[in-house]
Amino acid sequence: MSTLLRDTGTVFWRAMRLSLRNPAWLVIMMMQPILYIVLFGPLLEPIAGQLGAGNAYQIFVPGILVQLGIFGSLFVGFGLIAEYRAGVIESQRVTPASRTALLLGRVLRDVVVLLVQGTLLVLVSLPLGLRAPVLGVVLTLLVVALLGAAFASISYALALTLKSEDAFAPLLNAVVLPVLLLSGILLPMTLAPAWLQTVSDVNPLKHVVEGAREFFLGGYGTSVAWWGLGLTVALVLIGWVFGVRRFRRESS
Repeated sequence: MSTLLRDTGTVFWRAMRLSLRNPAWLVIMMMQPILYIVLFGPLLEPIAGQLGAGNAYQIFVPGILVQLGIFGSLFVGFGLIAEYRAGVIESQRVTPASRTALLLGRVLRDVVVLLVQGTLLVLVSLPLGLRAPVLGVVLTLLVVALLGAAFASISYALALTLKSEDAFAPLLNAVVLPVLLLSGILLPMTLAPAWLQTVSDVNPLKHVVEGAREFFLGGYGTSVAWWGLGLTVALVLIGWVFGVRRFRRESS
């Protein structure tokens, strides 16, 4: 266990130093969700009451936070492909470092970055009119962290499998649009026609988004909130198993 913790810390600090040396991409990743909140959020204000919220940002901000957790981690695999091409992965293979730590250290870096971005996103939303209970915000940030861990693990595993941006990028683009439209991130699926709501019900991320919105509304005891959190934990387990197996196979 001590070896795993030591190796994880080493990989984490290396990855974190790389991120801090190039903070521009963190700023770029923040710009899109902020623009969504500033430019799209006010459009929901007329229907906020219809959606059971005191203001539109109680509905919109948790959706954008979930979007950040998903898409902010889905694209981390591009960095791993660059490391693979530069020989970093090959050099790590010949060390006695735990193969689990090689993934865990990177994923922890991604989770920390997402939590910082998510916190800044909430702070930006406050002067725009966001009113949400502190506990609800904290629970939603926990969901964001778990989603980040799940999708970062999947992204790294896919990157190691494909080893090419030319294959990785089209695969992500094929996933991003259906997820964005069928999860209710931008608009609650209750506004959609019945057939589209039925289709979206099979998307677990829709329930994650609805759970996050319940947290922002203070509905901590509702089945919707905890069903969403439970599905998030399930996604973490699936992503972690997939990622660890791929790293171990690559290093065997």
